[in-house]
Amino acid sequence: MALDECAFAARSSPGPGFFCDTLIVGTGITGALIAERLTRRGLDVVLIDRQQPGLGSTAASTAMLLWEIDRPLSELTDLYGYERGVRCYHASLQAMRGLESLVTKLRVQCRMRARESLYVAAENDVRDLRTEAKLRQHAGLPSTFLDYPSLLGGYGIAREAALRSGEAADTDPVLLTNGLLKVSMGRGARLYRANAVDFDSTSRGVLAVLEHGIEITARHLVLATGYVMPDIVRSSIQSPASSWAIATVRQPDKLWKGGALIWEARQNYHYARTTDDGRIIFGGEDEEVVDPDRRNALTSIKIKRLTAALHELWPSGLLDLDYSWSGTFDTTADGLPLIGRVPGFTSIFAGYGYGGNGGTFSYMAAYLIDLLIAGKTSPLLDDFAIDRRAP
Repeated sequence: MALDECAFAARSSPGPGFFCDTLIVGTGITGALIAERLTRRGLDVVLIDRQQPGLGSTAASTAMLLWEIDRPLSELTDLYGYERGVRCYHASLQAMRGLESLVTKLRVQCRMRARESLYVAAENDVRDLRTEAKLRQHAGLPSTFLDYPSLLGGYGIAREAALRSGEAADTDPVLLTNGLLKVSMGRGARLYRANAVDFDSTSRGVLAVLEHGIEITARHLVLATGYVMPDIVRSSIQSPASSWAIATVRQPDKLWKGGALIWEARQNYHYARTTDDGRIIFGGEDEEVVDPDRRNALTSIKIKRLTAALHELWPSGLLDLDYSWSGTFDTTADGLPLIGRVPGFTSIFAGYGYGGNGGTFSYMAAYLIDLLIAGKTSPLLDDFAIDRRAP
């Protein structure tokens, strides 16, 4: 049975007096990974969402699975010190490995393909890339510096330099989300279409009030609602933004070597990847716009800019477009996620602020929130604390 047939078999909210071990609000990639992890060890899990699974930030994802964080290791080291910066990078690398292993073990059909990544110079910043390469090498991370001749000869990309990294991948994030939810539901998880509007602590754990007044009591509650953060979650370093993307016509004979994942060495970067049917996906042009009408009004100019930037990166490719789209996601000032216990609430946990690392940070959120529910801890919970101060 397909997910859309079985997941919402109970189309309405659960009845009054409903109780569960863990209530997960949100059925994107984060909620799906958390549900899989908790049901794996036998917890009674309920998921709720106001829309179909995977239709929020997950559907607008880059579909690139990178262990490299939006902030370079050199910047994280400057902000927080070498030990913390390296710990965060290695945690992301382990999350990437864990996610690939999980997909293989569960046989989730999500078109995941192993890839290299190319972190290419956006301007004349070769010195910065050399510094980043040396720092990563010292930290034991799988990255290699490529100069202009190596990058041009190996991939046909005319940028001054790049960092080539292994252990990346691409996937279909909606298929991945749906596959994980099906696994969890096979273990007994229940999924309802419902909108939570209020949360409060009780003697039994957490009370979630749904839109029509129905209440769910849970021992633990996990918030995984993408860029839409409830009022009880307050962060001084998180902000939402929108991004745009284009998809070319099929051109399998005009793609770069190996379909490597490409992204630029700057804060508001462009990215490029290929698809299994031979298209080029190119995205970016991020802007702090959340309102859908304003976002849609910008689409025309964003498509023109993306098309021009794609031509500059890969002039031998076809620029005829079949699709374009946009979506909203949330970012943080330091490029690290917000994962952990919601301040002021003993039994409410959350995962937000993923930027361009939705897949790997979601896997980390599942791991760390599972630790908290089990009564354990990790230094990463301080690194990713929801109430940490802006650097």
